[in-house]
Amino acid sequence: MTEWDIRKLRILRTLDERGTVTAAAETLRMTPSAVSQQLSNLSRQLGVPLLEADGRRVRLTGAARLVLRHAEEVFAQLERADAELAGYLRGETGTVRVAAFPTAVTALVVPAVLRLRAEHPGLDVRVREAEAAEAYELLSAGRADLALSLAAQAPTVRDPAFTLVPLLADPLDVALPADHPRASAEGLRLADLAGEPWIFGGSGPWSRITLTACEAAGFVPEQAHSAAGWTAILAMVEAGMGVALVPRMAAAGRRRGVVMRVLAEDQPRRHVLAALRRGAEAAPGTARVLAALRAAAREPETAAPAR
Repeated sequence: MTEWDIRKLRILRTLDERGTVTAAAETLRMTPSAVSQQLSNLSRQLGVPLLEADGRRVRLTGAARLVLRHAEEVFAQLERADAELAGYLRGETGTVRVAAFPTAVTALVVPAVLRLRAEHPGLDVRVREAEAAEAYELLSAGRADLALSLAAQAPTVRDPAFTLVPLLADPLDVALPADHPRASAEGLRLADLAGEPWIFGGSGPWSRITLTACEAAGFVPEQAHSAAGWTAILAMVEAGMGVALVPRMAAAGRRRGVVMRVLAEDQPRRHVLAALRRGAEAAPGTARVLAALRAAAREPETAAPAR
């Protein structure tokens, strides 16, 4: 295949535009002899004559015009590549892959994507719902650029492979059946619910979070039912089967028969963070997505429920 020299093709195009070797040399800030030498070299590389005598001047041959016709398409594509590369370097184009747990997708990632669509429509954010173990595997393997998880499931801050960025201290509110005696009680405390049947997961971080919060309030909760998904937990609360601690990020999907109450004191929280491979924070696209996630964390989708 013929090797095409972009610099020499630009010289040929300038000669066509300016009309003479001298004028082309002035435009390109070269000497006329250098222009002639570069075009002679291009002619040898392509194996066709590019210039022919026209009195005391030269003109482009038919082969040269054929070459320029195709070269113009190349120049246009290079202009587009320059523009896209400049946008990439400013973090306005490119692809950023985000792996996040379900409630973070709803409460943080989707609002961040909507913000970025409005501000940087050329930036493509690809989202994958994944629990912490999978999210960090994807991040380590280079198949995700950002991983969102609970701090309790994140690598240690001493892990040299990752940079951890706190996003949100997500409050835990109490989900009660609408007809529960304490659904409208003033100054509700977690200890007031010590004798209630509780609904939470059988294992994992959410089980630990619920147990830790209740133990800090002075009691061990009676686990009446076990469920991992918020849809199932809230359905059981609505049915009067028990009460539950629910992160505010997950409360957007609450049911009509469920009342969400903010605790009057000792509000428990779960901490959400983003992780990225160390050094990747310098990538402009990743930095823009991270900034949008931080903005989404500062502007919760729903207001706090009643106390």
